[in-house]
Amino acid sequence: MLITLGLLALLGAVFLRGFTEAIGVAVVLVVVYLSLNVVVIGNGLWQIATEPSVVGDWSSALTQQHGSPFVMIGIALLVFPKLALGMSGFETGVAVMPQVRGDTSDTVEDPAGRIRGARRMLTSAALLMSVFLVTSSIVTTMLIPEAAFEPGGEANGRALAFLAHEHLGNVFGTIYDASTIAILWFAGASAMAGMLNLIPRYLPRYGMAPDWARAVRPLVLVLTAVAFFVTWIFDADVDAQGGAYATGVLVLMTSAALAVTLSARRAGQRKQTIAFGAVTAVFVYTTVVNVVERPDGVKIGGCFIAAIIVVSFLSRLGRVFELRVTSVELDPIAQRFVRDCARRTIRLVANEPGARDAAEYDDKVRQIVADHDLREEGDIIFVEVTVTDPSEFEATLAVAGHVLHGSRRVLTLESASVPNALAALAMHMRDTSGATPHIYFEWTEGSPVVQFLRFLFFGVGEVAPVTREVLRRAEPERARRPHVHVG
Repeated sequence: MLITLGLLALLGAVFLRGFTEAIGVAVVLVVVYLSLNVVVIGNGLWQIATEPSVVGDWSSALTQQHGSPFVMIGIALLVFPKLALGMSGFETGVAVMPQVRGDTSDTVEDPAGRIRGARRMLTSAALLMSVFLVTSSIVTTMLIPEAAFEPGGEANGRALAFLAHEHLGNVFGTIYDASTIAILWFAGASAMAGMLNLIPRYLPRYGMAPDWARAVRPLVLVLTAVAFFVTWIFDADVDAQGGAYATGVLVLMTSAALAVTLSARRAGQRKQTIAFGAVTAVFVYTTVVNVVERPDGVKIGGCFIAAIIVVSFLSRLGRVFELRVTSVELDPIAQRFVRDCARRTIRLVANEPGARDAAEYDDKVRQIVADHDLREEGDIIFVEVTVTDPSEFEATLAVAGHVLHGSRRVLTLESASVPNALAALAMHMRDTSGATPHIYFEWTEGSPVVQFLRFLFFGVGEVAPVTREVLRRAEPERARRPHVHVG
């Protein structure tokens, strides 16, 4: 346990030094490990080729145990899911694709160079791992006695290391052991690299993680602490954690295969849909069998998902009153509205658009004047917010100005949250014009708790008090804060 925790701490320290340094260490370890495997597997294939009795013994044992080819196929289908852990590594390429260098001509809409580089990387990884997986399976199956694979046997969990010691001597075997320990230690680097690429890219964007999660070093410390916790729960049991890792790999690859199948179907590519569908079916079968045989993977995966959901919900709840608009952009008409009204008093009226006819705006104006005992209409600007995807946590506001029915000034904008959009617009007007805006609301009917939950999940609900709270947190100085009126 202490050795494992020490290795995890060392892995975290490498990533704290920097992502480039971690990649450099990984390259050296992988080159050394693959080179040693080439020697071990090559030696094994040479022995198989030069000693015909090896193939004969294997063939005889195969036919004696399973006389029918159909039985052999059935056994192979049952055993196949056990190779799932051997496929780990394919998924890493997907996670680190953002690190692939593109062409100077790449754009966000068409990153052709990055796509080409990612395709080369994934193809190379697939070829390398497939060749090593198949050839290592051949040499270990044919050269190692069945009894050695049993629990407690010399080859159990270390088949290639067994061959290295048995056929290439203890010196080479010890070097191979050290290389294996190093590569297994740094195998966590692939998962760490993936999470360091994905978490800052998505979770803070949706408000599902604190904003500091965009920084690499604090995130490394958090992920290392999680690794400590998982290791402690499983008592550093390699088999138990291997089951969890295999389940994660299979779920990721199954979902990716299904996504590609659906994409091909949507594009009308019938042959590709059938081919990808067959691959998806194989992965679904493998995943189900692996989950049944190794339920530890589902347990730890379920705990991890539950932890993400709880932390994400608490993070979103804690950040719900942040002014989470990155910038506000007004078109020329909207800018003219602000300039004209700033000479007197800027009065913003939050309006949920209906028919958008003259009667709607006239009724709203009469209501505002009566509720707030205004002497006259003054410079009223209607603000209409259309709610987009409420999962988006940060966005840029594009505000468009319109003159409707001859004299009604109307600003329209889209946002994931109505209160945040209104607060950001009011703050922007204050900063650009120097005049403190007044913003007018009407109370929403219904339970305050239900309305708050509607705001939390859908960006609408009890807009007035939430807008006021967002403004209060964004501007601590009361005299400079936009005024909120509710009637």
